[in-house]
Amino acid sequence: MSNRAGKNWYGPRSRPRAVEGGLKAHSTRGAIAKTWWSERFIEVLEGIGLGNRLARGRSYARTGQVISMDVGPGSVTAQVQGSRPRPYRVRIGLTAFGKSEWAQAERCLAGNAWYTAMLLSGEMPDDVEDVFAGLGLSLFPATAREVSLDCSCPDAAVPCKHLAATFYLLAESFDADPFAILAWRGREREDLLANLQAARCPGPPVADRGEQSSRPLADYLDSYFAPQAPTRAPSPSVTASTALLDQLPDIALAVRDRPLTELLRPAYRTLGHSDNRE
Repeated sequence: MSNRAGKNWYGPRSRPRAVEGGLKAHSTRGAIAKTWWSERFIEVLEGIGLGNRLARGRSYARTGQVISMDVGPGSVTAQVQGSRPRPYRVRIGLTAFGKSEWAQAERCLAGNAWYTAMLLSGEMPDDVEDVFAGLGLSLFPATAREVSLDCSCPDAAVPCKHLAATFYLLAESFDADPFAILAWRGREREDLLANLQAARCPGPPVADRGEQSSRPLADYLDSYFAPQAPTRAPSPSVTASTALLDQLPDIALAVRDRPLTELLRPAYRTLGHSDNRE
């Protein structure tokens, strides 16, 4: 058997199937990370022996072989198209922080106006790792044992090129959205920011505010103009029937040397008594 025949014994090297609309890495050459938090993630991967294997998935990431990738509490899942018709299922697991651990972290973050301002503006504070470290927590995985890797492909290497491609895109996603790191540890962006704002601006519980404003405005329209309590109709004050004469200005008009107002006063009294009788 010739050497050439021996080289072709296993057939030609398989190529991944082309994917339309796959996730493509933004970087076409050089380093993956662009921000400090993404660089820190790459450093962690290199420290636990995974970073030097990312090159295996670089071409997969750059040609769009990753069909989808989702970051959730404790898990990154992806579908990566290889040479087989069915895409491979990839999962990168990392233990999410519990409710009490996140409550402590949020109290510490909310207690520092600088941290709160940075996070609310979409930035990750440079020393945010120190906050978690002070609570005995590690924002990034500290050892290889903290990360679980799984792929449905038959490749025995760990990580395989499908896992490596997912890691590559995951590192890039941290550049675009640093909150994805926190989501991986169990706290979504919206929940974190809402909790920080609530801690900085204490007020009625969210549930109470919801109950107060849950009734639609249209439900109040029928009763908007209705009296909310019984009211008494105002009654005019009782005055003397001759009070009008007392308010007249002085006039130089007299009859037989008697002022006109004095002559009219008896008639006004009579009219007043007549109204009372009616």
